[in-house]
Amino acid sequence: MGFSINGIKQGFLMRADMEKIVSLSDGDSITELQKYLSTVTDDQLITVITNSALKGKKVGTMIKGIFKGSPATSTEGSNRRLLVYKHCIPLCESGDLQTEVAADIIGLLMLETHTLTGSCLAQLASLFVEAIKMGKMGNGKSMELFPTVLTALAACEALSYGKGELSGEEYKKQLINTLCSSRWDPQCVIHLTTMFRDVPLSLEELQFLVEKVLRMFTKLDLQEIPPLVYQLLLLSAKGCKKQVLDGIISYFKEQDLCQDEEQKHEESLDLEVQSIPQDQLRHVEGTAILHIVFAIRLDHELGREFLKTFKTSYVDLCPFSVALLLSVARIQRYEEQVFDLLKGAIVKSFKDEQLQQGSKFLQDLLPEHCSVAQMILDTVKNSVFGWDHVTQGLVQLGFFLMDTFGPKPGPFGKTTEGSATIARTPTQQACKLGVRCSSRDLRGEILEQVLNRLVTKTASPVNHYLDLFSDIVVSAPMILLESSSKVTETFDHLSYLPLATVQGLLKAVQPLLKVSMSLKDALILTLRKAMFSSQLDGRKSAVTGFLLLLKNFKVLGSLSSSQCSQAISSSQIQVDVHSRYNSAANEAFCLEILSSLRRCLGQQADVRLMLYEGFYDVLRRNSQLASSIMQTLISQLKRYYEPEQDLLPPVKLEPCITAHEDQVYLQEPLAHLMSCTIHCLLWLQNMHHSNNPNAGDSDDDDEKEEEGYQTELHTILESITRRMVKSELEDFELDKSAEFSMGSSVGVKNNIYAVLVMGVYEVLVEYNFLKANYSKTRFEELMELFNRYHKLSEILKEKSGKGRVSSHKTPRSLVSLGFISTLLTVLFRDSTQSKEEALSVLRSSSEFLRYAVSVAVQKIHQLEETGHTDGPDGQNPERTFRFLCEMASVLMWRYTNIPSVVEDTGKKEKRSSLSQLCLEGLLRIFTTCQQRYPDRMAQLLSNMDIAGDDAEPDDGSVTETNFFYIRQFQRALFTHVAGGEDDFNSKEAQLLVSILSVLSHQLKPSSQQFVQMITWTVKICKETSFEDSAFSKGLLSLLFNLHSLYKSPVGLLLELCQDIHSQLGDIDQDVEVENQSHFAIVNMKTATTVALLVLSQVGRVFDEVDWLIARKKNQTATDKLRPSEATQTAGAQDPIEKAVTLQLGTLLTALNELIQTALLPGTCTITLLRELSRTYTILTTLVKYYIQVCSTKPGALPARFEKLVKLSGSHLTPQCYSFITYAQSGEFSGGGADDKKKKKQNEVNTAASAKLLRDTKAIPNLIFSIEQYEKYLITLSKKSKVNLMQYMKLSTSRDFRINAATLDAALQEQVNSQETTETQETQEPKPKKRKQ
Repeated sequence: MGFSINGIKQGFLMRADMEKIVSLSDGDSITELQKYLSTVTDDQLITVITNSALKGKKVGTMIKGIFKGSPATSTEGSNRRLLVYKHCIPLCESGDLQTEVAADIIGLLMLETHTLTGSCLAQLASLFVEAIKMGKMGNGKSMELFPTVLTALAACEALSYGKGELSGEEYKKQLINTLCSSRWDPQCVIHLTTMFRDVPLSLEELQFLVEKVLRMFTKLDLQEIPPLVYQLLLLSAKGCKKQVLDGIISYFKEQDLCQDEEQKHEESLDLEVQSIPQDQLRHVEGTAILHIVFAIRLDHELGREFLKTFKTSYVDLCPFSVALLLSVARIQRYEEQVFDLLKGAIVKSFKDEQLQQGSKFLQDLLPEHCSVAQMILDTVKNSVFGWDHVTQGLVQLGFFLMDTFGPKPGPFGKTTEGSATIARTPTQQACKLGVRCSSRDLRGEILEQVLNRLVTKTASPVNHYLDLFSDIVVSAPMILLESSSKVTETFDHLSYLPLATVQGLLKAVQPLLKVSMSLKDALILTLRKAMFSSQLDGRKSAVTGFLLLLKNFKVLGSLSSSQCSQAISSSQIQVDVHSRYNSAANEAFCLEILSSLRRCLGQQADVRLMLYEGFYDVLRRNSQLASSIMQTLISQLKRYYEPEQDLLPPVKLEPCITAHEDQVYLQEPLAHLMSCTIHCLLWLQNMHHSNNPNAGDSDDDDEKEEEGYQTELHTILESITRRMVKSELEDFELDKSAEFSMGSSVGVKNNIYAVLVMGVYEVLVEYNFLKANYSKTRFEELMELFNRYHKLSEILKEKSGKGRVSSHKTPRSLVSLGFISTLLTVLFRDSTQSKEEALSVLRSSSEFLRYAVSVAVQKIHQLEETGHTDGPDGQNPERTFRFLCEMASVLMWRYTNIPSVVEDTGKKEKRSSLSQLCLEGLLRIFTTCQQRYPDRMAQLLSNMDIAGDDAEPDDGSVTETNFFYIRQFQRALFTHVAGGEDDFNSKEAQLLVSILSVLSHQLKPSSQQFVQMITWTVKICKETSFEDSAFSKGLLSLLFNLHSLYKSPVGLLLELCQDIHSQLGDIDQDVEVENQSHFAIVNMKTATTVALLVLSQVGRVFDEVDWLIARKKNQTATDKLRPSEATQTAGAQDPIEKAVTLQLGTLLTALNELIQTALLPGTCTITLLRELSRTYTILTTLVKYYIQVCSTKPGALPARFEKLVKLSGSHLTPQCYSFITYAQSGEFSGGGADDKKKKKQNEVNTAASAKLLRDTKAIPNLIFSIEQYEKYLITLSKKSKVNLMQYMKLSTSRDFRINAATLDAALQEQVNSQETTETQETQEPKPKKRKQ
C-alpha cells in the first residue's frame, strides 16, 4: 500500500515539475526558471522527459523550457543540455514513442545543436558512433540529428583530443574515419547512407564512405539493395559518381556470375538449391535499373560519368550494365550516344573475336574473350522478368543494328543473293544479333517497324527483316491476325517492291492465309491488280504470289510428296484446314488462280519464265491440278510446234521473238517451256506408276484423259527429236556465215535464235536420256542431238571471240541438276554389264564427257552464288545436297582412278583437261558445302565413299574421314610436283592447293592431323622449286593460314626474307650475299610474289601486335583509375609485353633482310616502304605505352625493350636510309642476271622509277615515322632515366624539293644511269652482311 502511495506521490510531483517548467518557460522570468531547474535533479529531469514523451503531452514545450532555463554559456546549463540530448536520442530510438512525438523531439534538438559547446558536441558525436558500432540505431530516427552534430562540430575552432588539440574539421574527419572503419549493423546501412547525405564531406571522406557502403552490399538482404542503391545515388550528388556506379554495377555483375555458376552446378548435379532465386535477383536488378535511370534523368553529370566508363573499352560491360545502357537510351539526350557506344562495342567485340580465332599466338596469350553479343543475348533472356524499360531499348537496338549492318546493295544497285543463315564478317554477325534482339516481346511494335522497312527499303536487300517477320508469324500468329490491317496495307505495295522481297514476304505470311479469309482475299485482290501492272516487276510479283498460293492450298486427293510434309498451319491456331469443305473450296480457288495465270502466257519472257519454273513445284505439291497445268502447257507448246511431219525445223522460232523499234527481244523462252512440260510429264508418270502399279485394270475417265494428253505429248516430243536430228543449222539460219555481233539487230536476233535452239537441244538430250532406258539406238540419237548442240556452241564461241572484247557468255544450261548427277554417275561409275554397250556410245565422245562435267561445274557455281539452281528441285536444299554428294563421289572417283596422262591429247589445246574440270567441280562442291551447308561437310565427305575400295582404315570419325581425303589430294599434288617442270600443270596444281585449303578448315588446330598437314605443307614448300608464281602464291598462302593457327609465323617470315635476299641479291652490288635456301619455292621468278605475300603477312602480325599494345594501354589506364586492383609482381615482365617485344624483334630482323634486297621497282618496293613506315608507327605506339607506364609506375625499362630499341637504331634505321637512296636512284639490279636481261630490265625500270618518283609519298611518310619514333624515345629516356638515344645514329639530312634540272639530266642520261645524281645526302656506311 505504501509503495503505491509513493508512486502516486511521485507521479504528482513529476506532473507538477512538468507543469512548473512549462508555466515558467511561458512567463518572462528566465531567472526563476533557472533557479527552479537547478533544484531538479538529473534523475527527476530524465523521468519528467520520459513520461511526457511517452504520453505525448507538452513534451516539446517542456524541452524548450529546459533549454530556455539552461544557458549554454554556464557549465551547469551546458551539462543539462547535454543530459537532455543524451537521454532523448536513445529514447527516440527505443520505438516506444509515437512517430510524431519522436520527430518533434529530434526537430527541437536539431534547432539547439549549434548552442552546444565543443566538448558537448564531441561527446554527443562519440555517443552516436558507439551506438552505431553496437547496432543500437534500430529505426534510425535519431540519425537525422547526427549530421547537425557533425556540422556544428566542424565549425568548432579547437577541441581537446587525447593529450593535444584538434580543429573541429579534423575531429569530424577522425570520427568519420572511426565510423567507416568499424563494423556496421546491416540494419543501419540504409539509415547511415541517408544520414550522410546531410553531412558536409570532403572528397576524401566521401570516397572512404562510399567504399564502406559498397562493401556492405554483400552483407545485406537482396530486398534491401534497391533502397540502398537509391540512397547511394542521392549521396553521389556530392561527388564520387563513377565510384558509386562502378560499385553498383560490379555488385550485380558478381551476383550474375554466382547465379551462372549455380546453374551450371545444378545441371551437372541435378540440384535445385539456389542461394538467391533467379526471379528475385532479376526483379531487384530491374528496380535498381529504374532507380539509376531516374537519377540520371535528374543529374546529367551522373549520365556523362556512366557513359564515359564504357567509351574506352567494352571489357567492363556485363549483362546488367548492358540492360542499364538500354534503359538509359530511353532518355532522349543519351539515345544516340548509347546506341553508338553499343554499336562500337559489338563490332569491336566481333572483330577482336575474329582476330583471336585466327591466331594461335593471341589465343595462348589471352585465352578468354569477352563477348558483348553474349551479354546482349543474356539481357534478352533476363528481360522476361518484367523489364519493360529494357525491352524497348532492346527492340530499338535490334533495329539499329539491322539498319546499320544489314546487307548492302551490290554494284549498280543490284542486290547480291547470299546465305542469310551464316554470318561470317563482324558486320554480318552484328546484323544477325540485331534480329535476335528484336524477336522477343513487344511483337506488335516490332511488326509495324518490320513492315515499314520492307516497304521503304527497296534499294537494299531485306533478308534480315524477312527472317524477323517470319519468326513473328511462327511465334506469335495471333498478333498478326489482330494486326491484319497492317499486313493488308503492306500488300497494297507489293507491285512496287523488289521481287526477292515479295517472295520472302509471301512465303512468311503464307501460314496465316489458311486461317484468315480476309488476308487471303486482300492478297488475291492485290495480286490480280498486280497482274495488270505497268511495271514488269509488279507482274512478276503477281505470278510469284499466285504460284505460292497454288503450292500451299492443297486440293483433296493430291498425291503425297515429301515436299508436302512441311508444317504450314500454326500450332497456336486450331483450324481444320483439311476438311472436305476446305478442300472443295481450295479446288475452286486453285482453278480460278490457274485461269488468272494463263493470262501471263501472253506477257513478257521474264513473266513466262517464272511461270514455267514454278509449275513443276505446284504439280508436286498439288497433283490434282495436273490436268489443268498439263493442258495449259500443251496448248502453249503447240503454238510453236510445226505439226507437218515433213517440215524442218519442227519448232517455229519467229513467234518466239518480238521487235520494238530497232531492238529485238525474246518473247517466248521456248526451251524453258519444253523443259517444264517434260519434267511435269515425267514426274506424273513416275508418281502414277509408283502409286498404281495395276492401273491398267481401271477405266476411270480422269485416267483416260491423263493417258490421252500424255500420249499426245510423247508423240510431239518424239517428232521434235526426230526432226531436230535431221535439221541442219541452215534450217535455223544459223550457219557459220550468220552474223552474231551484238551491235546489230540481225546479230541480236541470231544470238537469241542460237540460245533457243541450244536450249531445245539440251532439253531433248535430257528427255531422250530419261526415256531411252539404256537403248543403244536411242543413245546414238541422243549423241546426234548433242553433236548439233556442240557445233552451234562452237560457232557462237568462235564468232564472239573475234571482237576486241569477248561478248560471249556461256548461256545457263537448261538440264536439271538431278539429271547431271545421274549422267555423271552412269558415265564414270556404272559398270552394269547390260548397260555397257549403250553407255559406250556416250563414253566414246570426249566432248560429251567434257560437256557433262562442265555443266555440273556451272550448276554448282550457281548453287554457291545464289543458294539454288534452275530447274526442278533446284529450290530444295535437301535434294540439292544429295546431288552434291553424288557428284562429289563420281568426280573424286574419276579424278583419282583415271590418270591425267591418258588425256595428253588435249594438252596442247588451251582448254582444261577433263581431270582438271573434275578437280574444279570438287573445289566448287567443297566451297559450296562450306558456305551453304557448313554443318554437313562431314556428311558430304562420308558419302563420297571412295574409301570403300581402299585399304585405308577409317574409324568413322569426322576428322579421320576429312583427313583421309586430305591425304588423297596431298598424294595427287605430290605426284604432280614430282613429275618435273615439263609435265607440271600449274592450273591443276593450284586447284589441288585450293581444295586442300578448304578441307584444312575442317581440321581442329589442336589435332594431330593438323600438325601433319602443316609438316607436309612445309616439306612441299622446301622441296618444290618450280618457277610458277601463281602456284607458289597459293601454296605459301595455305602455309601461312595453317601456321597462324598453329603458332606465330614470325620465324617462318624471317627465313623467307633471308631466301628472298639470297635470290635477288643485295642493293649494294659489291656485297656478295651468302647463298642460303630454306625454301626451294623461293627463286628468281617467284621471289617478288613471295616478297609481297611475306609483307602482307607482316602486316597481319603488326595488326595483332598493335591490338595487344592498345589492350595493354587500356588496362594501364584502368589500373590508374583503380590503383587498389593493379597488382603486378615487381621485376617480372608482363607476358603480353614480352610477347610483343619478341614478335617485333624477329620482324625487325626479317625487314632488315628485305631492305638490303635488290627488289624490283613498283608495287613490291612501295609496299615495303609502307610496311617500314608502319613498323616505326608501331614502335612509337610501344614507346608511348612505356611513357604511360613510367608515369604511373616509375621503374627500370625491361631489358628486352632496350634490346629492341638498340636493334631498331643500329640495324634497321641506317638500312632504311640506304634503301631510300637505292629506291630513288633508280639503280635496280637483278643481282646476278646476265647483260641481256639487265638491258631489258633497265627499260622496264625506267618507267617504274618514274612512277616511283611520282609516288614517293611512301618515302616522306617513312622518314616522318622514323623521326616521330626518335622524338618519343627522347621523352621516354627523360621519364625512365635510361639513355635510349645512345643506340640511334643521327638522321640523314634530307631535302624534299625536287631539283628539276637534275631530274631532267638524269632522265636524258639514262645510259649512264650508274652515275648518281647530286644530292644533299650523307651516305651511310655499307651494311655488313649478317652471317646466319
